[in-house]
Amino acid sequence: MAWEGKKYMLEKSESFDEYMREIGMGFVYRRVANSLHPVCSLQKNGDEYSFHTVSIFKTTVINFKPGEEFEYETIDGRKVMSVITIEGNTMTQIEKGEKETKIIREFSDTELVTTLKVNDIVAKRWYKVAD
Repeated sequence: MAWEGKKYMLEKSESFDEYMREIGMGFVYRRVANSLHPVCSLQKNGDEYSFHTVSIFKTTVINFKPGEEFEYETIDGRKVMSVITIEGNTMTQIEKGEKETKIIREFSDTELVTTLKVNDIVAKRWYKVAD
């Protein structure tokens, strides 16, 4: 898998503030989130996975088994039900809370491209492999 043993650092974002506003994230959290350059990684242990997001503001870890629903607290404190699937180098996450969101993470040897969708808002974030 392209993601094995790699960490990806955020390089740029498109429409991310609009996405955060649409999911109900407050101004202060949006301001902080827009200023961060988090590092993401995906790890596998048996039939379970862990997706790590590390920044100077907060570190989050999502532990999951593909296809199994679980409760998850988002970085801004929202409680959602989530299901994550992995097909090849693509990780798809559906979050169901006040609004349903879809997050598609496409891993390659050199980058991670994340597409975030809620209602009619589509945001993208590009990460490069970190040294």
